[in-house]
Amino acid sequence: MQLILAFRTAVPVGGGGGRVSQLWTPYAGRRLTSLVHTALHAPAAKRPFTQHSGYRRAHRPGDSATWSFASALAPAGIVGGIAVFLYSRRTAAVYSEAAAAALPLDGGRMEASTRLKILHAQSWAETRQRKGQQPAEQPADGQQPAEQPADVSLARQLVRLLAPEAWLLLGVALTAVGAAVVSLWMPVVTGDLINVIARSIREASSSLADTQLADSLRSPARRLLLLFVANGLLTFAHTTLVTVLGERLGGRLHLQAMRALLHHDLGFFDAGRSGELVARVTKDIGEFTSTFKRLVTQGVKALTLTMGVGVQLVRLSPSLTLALASTMPLAYAVLALYGRALRRMRVEALRWDALCAGIAGEAVAGVRTVRALGAEQAELALYGEARGGASMAGSRFGMHMGAFRGLTNVAVGGMVLTVLHTGGRMVVQGDLAPGDLMAFMLATQAAQRALDSLGALMGQAVKARAAIARVLEITCLPPATPPGGVRPSGVRGHVRFMDVDFAYPSRPDTQVLSRFNLDVPAGQVVALCGASGSGKSTVAGLLERFYDPVAGEIWLDACPLNLLDASWLRAQIGYIPQEPTLFSTTIRENLRLAAPHSTDAEIERACVMANAHAFIQDFPRGYDTVVGERGALLSGGQKQRLSIARAILRDPRILVLDEATSSLDAESERAVQKALDRLMVGRTVLVIAHRLTTIRNADRIVVMGQVPGHILEQGTHEELLARKGAYYRLYTDAKPEQKVA
Repeated sequence: MQLILAFRTAVPVGGGGGRVSQLWTPYAGRRLTSLVHTALHAPAAKRPFTQHSGYRRAHRPGDSATWSFASALAPAGIVGGIAVFLYSRRTAAVYSEAAAAALPLDGGRMEASTRLKILHAQSWAETRQRKGQQPAEQPADGQQPAEQPADVSLARQLVRLLAPEAWLLLGVALTAVGAAVVSLWMPVVTGDLINVIARSIREASSSLADTQLADSLRSPARRLLLLFVANGLLTFAHTTLVTVLGERLGGRLHLQAMRALLHHDLGFFDAGRSGELVARVTKDIGEFTSTFKRLVTQGVKALTLTMGVGVQLVRLSPSLTLALASTMPLAYAVLALYGRALRRMRVEALRWDALCAGIAGEAVAGVRTVRALGAEQAELALYGEARGGASMAGSRFGMHMGAFRGLTNVAVGGMVLTVLHTGGRMVVQGDLAPGDLMAFMLATQAAQRALDSLGALMGQAVKARAAIARVLEITCLPPATPPGGVRPSGVRGHVRFMDVDFAYPSRPDTQVLSRFNLDVPAGQVVALCGASGSGKSTVAGLLERFYDPVAGEIWLDACPLNLLDASWLRAQIGYIPQEPTLFSTTIRENLRLAAPHSTDAEIERACVMANAHAFIQDFPRGYDTVVGERGALLSGGQKQRLSIARAILRDPRILVLDEATSSLDAESERAVQKALDRLMVGRTVLVIAHRLTTIRNADRIVVMGQVPGHILEQGTHEELLARKGAYYRLYTDAKPEQKVA
């Protein structure tokens, strides 16, 4: 009965929280040892146990106040957690209210929430498609999407990712284990040093005490010094290796992601948003590498400490260790199940973050259009509502992460209580010495700290797993156009479309071309014209093999396009779009992208042919002028002439002009058209026509109708006008200065 009272005295009912419970556990262990010792050596008949000094020490007024404070921390922690979550909900509501206030919801403008739902549904569908799954319905609001199995396990992908750094990873692990082992031995050697001091003082005579003490201290002091030096060297080596590992791993991940993005077919980008993809390449990779370094550094050390402490516990008392171990499977099973839910929540939070990045990137990229339409408030409202969703998803993850950490503390506390209860009984029965119980308690506390560290790392691992999974969705997807293929020695330029069916991957239910047939003889100029949406630009994209047809074949000379090497094919084609893309570098480097080995003289010759040399020379720095992001410092006509100069440098056999002059003013169009006339000589040319005046001299004009892939009529300009059919109506209905189809 006295032992039970002692146990209840040492471990009062009522929960302390987190750090307080960790600080109080050694105190409770000392009280239990003291009271158990009293219970074993003081007869109960002499005086009531509640009058014993040990009981009075355990119930000092200050201790009662402290325990009351500690017991109050549990409900206070719960209330605080709820308050934080409610505050985060209010933050999300503020974002939504700001969005609603910023957006005038009239009948002529889409609500921000409607557009946001569309974007979120697209993000969810794109994630499933990248995992190779069938599209599914978007989960209802407030529900978490079910976790889907990947075709290739994430663990296997991580092994492949880490394989090149196997030796470096082994060095990181060994130095971490070494540092942990040194940390385990330091208390032991320190204890030996203290024991030597105590024994020397107790046994030695006063005249020999100093000499014997110095001799006795030499060995443990030397060992302790060596341990300190070893710990410093191992820490230095480990920190250096883990930094190098993180940088190499992050660098390789960035390169793999960039390589994958540059080699994916355009259907991948039609389905994905550029802002989200950029977020994956930057934010997600950074989060994974930083967390991975932390996991390797702290995780290996914590695991080693846990195993080392386990050995010490078995050495002290195998039966008590068995009792302690019996409480662990259930606790870790619960934590593992909770961890799966946390992963799903983290993926959802990352999806919202990527959605916000995509909205911001789209708004910034189209800032001129946003300003022109007066849509600043609408975009701000959309972004505010998206940030509200991101805040809610992040807060939900944070609250459940806190619950996960709390469950970890409860599990560890249960282990400590098991030691106190079982160990106390063993002391009473004489199966365990009080000092061994105290040593066991100290070892358990070391294990508790290690497990607390592992619990915190578990939360970080959830974040890292979600981040790397999103990155691997990009890097592990094979491109739709595999590398390699036939590379013919020569090209005539004869192109044939035979019964081609096509639908864009992002809109598989919308047929763009159906049983489309077109013959473009080598060396001829064939122009496509017709109503918007008739598939003209799609034909150009299929020829460039930006996409592959759903059915039918496209041939170049005597070989199907899908058998040709894609990079070789594109080297034979000069593509001049309506809006050429220039990069934020010099004019010279922009041109050299088309032909990396071209000389300065060849670049200038190409610019002369493209009517670009004169305006380039007007710039103070000439060909070394930086054109700004996307060529923002140049006019449309100037950018188009640089695009033509690129094509001249490539010297392609086939030329594709996709409405190359449709957005230019009359003066710029004349300059560009002169350059195009020079470029088209002796080449197979496919012209996507917007202004009909630009195709009057084509060898054949093909008029396409609204029905997918349907050719209404074809012939020369004079022949089609004489028939007075679809082309005649397009030509006569167009304004004289534009002749727009």
